[in-house]
Amino acid sequence: MSEIVLSLKNLETKYGQIYALKGISLDVYKGEIVTLLGSNGAGKSTTLKTISSLVPACGGTVEFYGKNITNAPPHEIVEMGVIHVPEGRRIFKELNVLENLEMGSFTLKDDVERRKRIERVFELFPVLAERSKQAGGLLSGGEQQMLAIGRALMTDPKVLLLDEPSMGLAPIIVQGIMDIIKTINDGGTTILLVEQNAKVALKLADRGYVLETGEIVMEGNADVLSKDDSIVKAYLGH
Repeated sequence: MSEIVLSLKNLETKYGQIYALKGISLDVYKGEIVTLLGSNGAGKSTTLKTISSLVPACGGTVEFYGKNITNAPPHEIVEMGVIHVPEGRRIFKELNVLENLEMGSFTLKDDVERRKRIERVFELFPVLAERSKQAGGLLSGGEQQMLAIGRALMTDPKVLLLDEPSMGLAPIIVQGIMDIIKTINDGGTTILLVEQNAKVALKLADRGYVLETGEIVMEGNADVLSKDDSIVKAYLGH
C-alpha cells in the first residue's frame, strides 16, 4: 500500500453548539481519488473546510504526510500543497482568466515556472487559453469551474480538495470536467472529491466514504459501493 497523504482521526467540528462532524476518521493514499458521498448537510463540505482550516476543528486531528496540521493557518496549509477548490467556484469575476491564474500562483517567486504552469493549465483547458483576456464573470458555469481548477493547479498541489465540481452544470459538461480530474490524477495529483452526483463520483474514484449527519456510515472500494443496495437506493436512484 502506498503512503498516506491525508489522514483524519476522530475529527470533530461544531457550528455554535451543533456538531457538524462527530469524530470522523478517513485516509487518502498517495495517487488515489477518494470521494466523500452524502446528502445535503451531511458534513461533506465541512470536512474539506476543516482540512483547510477555514472552519476550526474542535477535536481530533488532520495529518498531512504524518504531520499534524490541525487548525494551522490556511495560507500555511496552501503552501504545504493542500489546495481547496471551493463549492460555487469562487473565481475573481472582475479579473480576467490570466489574472485569475496568476492569483493562484501567489506563493511562487519564479516567473519562468509560473509561465510553465499557465501553459500546462491552457493545455488541459484549451478554452481558457482562448478566453485568457476575458473577465471571469463572463465565462459560462463550466468554464468558471475549469478556471477554478486551473487556478488551484497553479500551486502544483500535492492533494486537491474538490468541492462539488459538477454542481449546476449540464451532464455533457460534467463528463468533460470529470475527464480532466482523471487526467490531473493520472499526472500524480492525489484527490479528495466531494460530489453530490454519486454515480459520476463512484465511476471516477478508487474508494469512497459515505457521510450521514456528520458520521461516516460506510466506506469501501468505489465499485463495491456502487453496487451496494443502500447506496443505490439513497444516492443512485433505483
